[in-house]
Amino acid sequence: LPPAFLRRCVFHYIEFPSRDCLQQIVDAHLPDLDQELVEAAILRFYGLRKVDALRKKPSTSELLDWLVVLARAGADPEEIANRMPFLGTLIKKEQDLHTIAQRNKHGIG
Repeated sequence: LPPAFLRRCVFHYIEFPSRDCLQQIVDAHLPDLDQELVEAAILRFYGLRKVDALRKKPSTSELLDWLVVLARAGADPEEIANRMPFLGTLIKKEQDLHTIAQRNKHGIG
């Protein structure tokens, strides 16, 4: 955003939610999802957020979108643990997709 716009904004930093708080957010927005699917997705989600090389770490809203896509596609929790389907739902920058692909290629993460 341009500096002139940012000067007119008030920013309030909100710490990223804990694992328990994130579970409550998911339950509030998507109460009917299979809990095994949610558990596997949240685990992978936090793993992605730990990747320091990402320019834009996935946010809570992207996790919610990803969970909807996974559920509608009938994704299996084991599949999420092994290969992270629909990664483009979580990762929005091409450079970040490349970073994740390189990590997966080398067995990292």
